[in-house]
Amino acid sequence: MNISERSPIDQQTLDNLGSVSIATITMQLYKRGFRRCYLNGVKPLHNGTGSFVGPAFTLRNIPMREDIEDLGVLGNPDYPQRKAIETTPTGCCLVNDSCGNLTAGVLGDILAERLRVRGIAALVTDGAVRDSTDLETINLPIYCATRAAPASVSGLYAVELQVPIGYAGVAVFPGDIMAGDKGGVVVIPRALAKEVATDAPEQERYEQFVRTEVTNGRSIVGLYPATDKSLSDYKKWNKDRL
Repeated sequence: MNISERSPIDQQTLDNLGSVSIATITMQLYKRGFRRCYLNGVKPLHNGTGSFVGPAFTLRNIPMREDIEDLGVLGNPDYPQRKAIETTPTGCCLVNDSCGNLTAGVLGDILAERLRVRGIAALVTDGAVRDSTDLETINLPIYCATRAAPASVSGLYAVELQVPIGYAGVAVFPGDIMAGDKGGVVVIPRALAKEVATDAPEQERYEQFVRTEVTNGRSIVGLYPATDKSLSDYKKWNKDRL
């Protein structure tokens, strides 16, 4: 499905989601009954990896098999892996389903630089990346399970773009909103993005109030989770800050 065929996501929604932690987002999703939205085992490539928010552009791989293994596919512009590098829309997150393969790097420094130049929001994979030392110098958020030296074709065969994928224990549909920070990566069902983006900043403001109160010696009982009394105190605290 083409991303443009999905319900539009305004920039304010993306900005709001980018202003909060994925811990906050996962709690907002949990409150709405969504418990399987956190990508297990996917983490920032290095300590300096930036946070990101953007719609998912999906790439599905299958395990490589000897009778189809051919380095020559990398020269085919229609090979889905190559096509993903050149057609992922600006501002989107390339979500590379690697079947959990940890021995073949889905991309290296050259492909990562191409994504950066094209304005891609991030590269996320449940597998490995290669040229990892060089990748640390490229200003592209990369989230992965591990690092590996062998090329992707040593273990993976790219088959489809823009299809639903099962990925790190989570279902990801094209156009879902991906968000990542030092806590990992979460997928936000597209239909929920706007309401999560509206409520999440308010949750963090209340938690800021809670931290202030705890620092001042207040017990968490009757404070966290919120009660009518603590919410009343919060409203006064918030008003005094304005």
